[in-house]
Amino acid sequence: MKYSLSADHHIFAFSKENKPAISVKSGDELELETMDCFSNQIQSNEDKLDEMDWNRVNPATGPIFVEGAKEGDVLKVKIKKIEVAEKGVLATGKGLGVLGNLMEGLYSKVVDIKDGKVIFNEKLALPVKPMIGVIGVAPKEGSINCGTPGSHGGNMDTTLIAEGAEVYFPVFVEGALLALGDLHALMGDGEVGVSGVEVAGKVLLEVEVIKGLNLKNPVVKTAEVTATIASAESLDKAVEIAVHDMAKLFKKHTDLSTEGIATLFSITGNAQISQVVDPLKTARFSLPNWILESYGIRF
Repeated sequence: MKYSLSADHHIFAFSKENKPAISVKSGDELELETMDCFSNQIQSNEDKLDEMDWNRVNPATGPIFVEGAKEGDVLKVKIKKIEVAEKGVLATGKGLGVLGNLMEGLYSKVVDIKDGKVIFNEKLALPVKPMIGVIGVAPKEGSINCGTPGSHGGNMDTTLIAEGAEVYFPVFVEGALLALGDLHALMGDGEVGVSGVEVAGKVLLEVEVIKGLNLKNPVVKTAEVTATIASAESLDKAVEIAVHDMAKLFKKHTDLSTEGIATLFSITGNAQISQVVDPLKTARFSLPNWILESYGIRF
């Protein structure tokens, strides 16, 4: 079955207390409409960040109850298509991002998106590369705002989460309670200025419940690589968790020694930054798919 859900159904925090907006089965498709990370409050260069309602940041469309998803399972989300609007917003300012100490006040700029390109200025038209900033499931306990990443996913701002990608989430509560938003027409690894090209849009996805995979943190698979994703108070710790998560997969599915795993990872893997501007930092460790497939590791 194929379902659709408008951006009117949204949350600002992941929680098992959220009432599902829709219930679907494993194998179903959904088309989700999303607002941008500012809840579409910045529509022109006359709209200012300091006049915005900051309680309406990072809305995620959902939550979606997936029948059959139980604690300990894994929810696979295949991103089939991402459509972005014809305008996007760039934002930065004092105290925001890596260069926030060099600025005074808040800055935003509305940019056009035409013919597959972001019109940055009269000199630069940049190819659109749509991706999803916020995507996740409900945590086992408590409430986590949509601006914060974690084991449940959330604001991971990982550029690999794009069309064609498969994202795997550990399920903590019945139904998983999936939600997503914060689309970017374009974003660089790190999101160092605190925003990508923030944009509204639509996402077509397919959900599947997987038994017996036993993940602790999200994993993303593209046509080229598989990456473990981790968020922590520092990049050092996030990288450590991501690498250890990948090592656990190899320990479970291969007869490689720890030394063998370490040397293989060191010559074929890539520790990469996803984002450095959220309350927790996010990193990923990626390996070419053919390396995993050589050892029979398939999601």
